[in-house]
Amino acid sequence: MAIDKRVDDVTRALATVQDGATVLISGFGGAGFPNVLIRALREHGARALTLVVNSATHRFSYTHELIQAGLVDKVIASSGRGHDKSKLSAFEERLRDGRIEFECVPQGTMVERIRAGGAGIPAFYTPVAAGTALADGKETRELGGRTCVLEHAIHGDLALVRADVADRYGNLVFRHAQANFGPAMATCAACTVAEVRSAQAAPIAPRDIELSGVFVNHVVAVGGPADA
Repeated sequence: MAIDKRVDDVTRALATVQDGATVLISGFGGAGFPNVLIRALREHGARALTLVVNSATHRFSYTHELIQAGLVDKVIASSGRGHDKSKLSAFEERLRDGRIEFECVPQGTMVERIRAGGAGIPAFYTPVAAGTALADGKETRELGGRTCVLEHAIHGDLALVRADVADRYGNLVFRHAQANFGPAMATCAACTVAEVRSAQAAPIAPRDIELSGVFVNHVVAVGGPADA
């Protein structure tokens, strides 16, 4: 049977997501947000989710809709502050009221925890955050004359990533800054769904592949401009 990971129905691509899932979502700055998939996840309705995202409140990402819908119990992110300083975001309101848990992780450490999960590394030591509140309760060790903090790998049930082009085998090509967290997230998730501008039947040339289809389970073409 020929391999074809392209899916016409976005809801079918997320059909197996269960309550309590850990969901990794790509995106940084203004690039790489799989917003069609995020909204499909909201409509799917899985609850008690743990989100692993760079920012819980980015104005170009629809992750806040998952939070507003009451579907998220925990956020692991490097930023939780809303862009509108005049009022609290839905995430900040829930955090204030004790209705959501927030694990703040330095951005580089978060990426390395994700990469470690994909590489089969259970934990690692880093000097980042040593001596700060972010290291409270974590094991530390002196290495090379510096205090280092033990950080554990992140594994996910689902990764939602945005890329530019895919082929039927799930191989991906990103456009510029789209390739932020997506490639690492795809390696540590049990299931990866890629939202792309276009999905072609012909295989992408090996020299152009930026993420192997080995790490991608489903591809959903949503159209749109080349810089989305």
